[in-house]
Amino acid sequence: MEIGKIIRELRLEKKLTQSSLAKLLNTTQDTISLWELGKSFPDIFSLIEIAKFFNVSTDYLLGLEN
Repeated sequence: MEIGKIIRELRLEKKLTQSSLAKLLNTTQDTISLWELGKSFPDIFSLIEIAKFFNVSTDYLLGLEN
């Protein structure tokens, strides 16, 4: 699965909007949207913050583990 789809799935499981997730990750709603659409990808620092927030590994976010 692509990272954008994984982020979207995790966000929806927590019942968060793109805007609320953006605030929690100190980014913008547009950035979250671009990630979820696969038009952009989180940098390494954002990837780590996303993993910490959702309590998953970076390998999971990258689709390397289930």
